[in-house]
Amino acid sequence: MSTFYDLSPLDKAGNPYPFSELKGKVVLIVNVASKCGFTPQYKGLQELYQKYNEKGLEIIGFPCNQFGHQEPGTQEEIASFCSTTYGVTFPIMKKVDVNGANADPVYEYLKSKKSGLLGFKGIKWNFEKFLVNQNGEVVERYGSITKPESISQKIEKLL
Repeated sequence: MSTFYDLSPLDKAGNPYPFSELKGKVVLIVNVASKCGFTPQYKGLQELYQKYNEKGLEIIGFPCNQFGHQEPGTQEEIASFCSTTYGVTFPIMKKVDVNGANADPVYEYLKSKKSGLLGFKGIKWNFEKFLVNQNGEVVERYGSITKPESISQKIEKLL
C-alpha cells in the first residue's frame, strides 16, 4: 500500500471499508478488546466521536485477540458488547491481528509510519491509538495508557 487512502479493511460484516472515503477527515484508529483493563476507554472514544464526528473526526476500532486473549468473542458478540455496554456508534471492523505474519495491512501501514516508544514498531497491547490527519498522514501514536479524552486538544487542532 502506498498511501493511507489505498487501504480497504473489512468491516464487521466482512465488506470492504475503503479508506479513500475518509479523505479530508481526521481519523483515530484503535485496536480494541472487550475483556481488557483498558476496555473502559470505549466510553472516552465514544465521547470523542460524539463531540467531533460532525466536525470531521472518524474513529475506527479494530478488535484484536492477540493480547491475553482479551477479545475472544464472535463479530456479533463484539458488536453487541460495544453497543449495549458503551453505546458505541463509531465503526468496529472485523477482528484482526495487529502483529505477526497475519497482521492486517492497516496495521502494517500504521506501524511503518509511526513507531512506538524507543522505536518499537510492534503493537504492545490493546487500545494503542494512531491519529491520522486530513491528508492521510499518521501524525501521532499513543500507547494504551493514553486516555482518549487526553488527545482531544490534538484532535481539535487537526480539525
